[in-house]
Amino acid sequence: YARQHGLPRVTTDLEELLSWPVDAVYISTTNEQHAHQAIASARAGKHVLAEKPMALSVGDATAMITAARDHSVILATNHHLRAAGTHEKIRDVVHQGELGEIYHAHVAHAVGLAERLQGWRVTGERPGSGVVWDLLVHNVDTLRADLVSEPVDVTALTSTTSLSRPGVVDLSLCTFAFDNGALVSTSESFAVPFGRTSLEIHGSKGSLLASDVMTPDPVGDIVLTTSAGRRELDVPDRENLYVKTLRRFAEAVEGRGAPYSTGEDGRIAVACAVAALTSATERRTVRVADVLHA
Repeated sequence: YARQHGLPRVTTDLEELLSWPVDAVYISTTNEQHAHQAIASARAGKHVLAEKPMALSVGDATAMITAARDHSVILATNHHLRAAGTHEKIRDVVHQGELGEIYHAHVAHAVGLAERLQGWRVTGERPGSGVVWDLLVHNVDTLRADLVSEPVDVTALTSTTSLSRPGVVDLSLCTFAFDNGALVSTSESFAVPFGRTSLEIHGSKGSLLASDVMTPDPVGDIVLTTSAGRRELDVPDRENLYVKTLRRFAEAVEGRGAPYSTGEDGRIAVACAVAALTSATERRTVRVADVLHA
């Protein structure tokens, strides 16, 4: 990789890396390493863009936020779907009140995980495997941004298909109550090879159906239906989501605005993942606030 991209220096030692005169780091290691690497980076005075999930516990996520604050560095979470032109358009529709009072939303994120990406995600060899940590955190973060509302509680069911080893969740269904009164459902899977992603939002004045919008590619279509009829919305921004996320992060480091998804946004997503897994295990509804403040 270093040769291919002409990188002058490379190391596998975190301590050595943090001794280099760099301003920021992007942490894209396996999930269980994010927290301690981010905390070490913040203590070394480096701004941090952490891959999602930012941590595997609310306590670790909180420690990351504290370290960043104490050392005056930016901590961002790479929930890149916020940067999609489609989701920016969806937020415009919701914020302008075209849907009226929001009653219900549903995210379909049941897809086939490419073989090259499977590995620890389906074997359970490392902590943080499965769709709740991989996909649900994205879904929750995107819904929070698009609906401008917070999840109150969650009831979840999980399962394991033949794709994964026993105990690894590769199928989940979650129902959230949001604080704006909306009921929100999500479905996640690695084991649906012909599935497509989508987001539906239904309100008192209209319904929105967005197809293929829960992917890292700048694609997708949005159809809005109201009393005025049905129309497909134009989405002129098709820029790469990662480029936009990195640019916004760099601007935040320079003191110009905030990243798309902050450390606190990442912490809330972690809390929702923990709440969903607890709900599925204990067969009960779990309040997100109880997890956040445990």
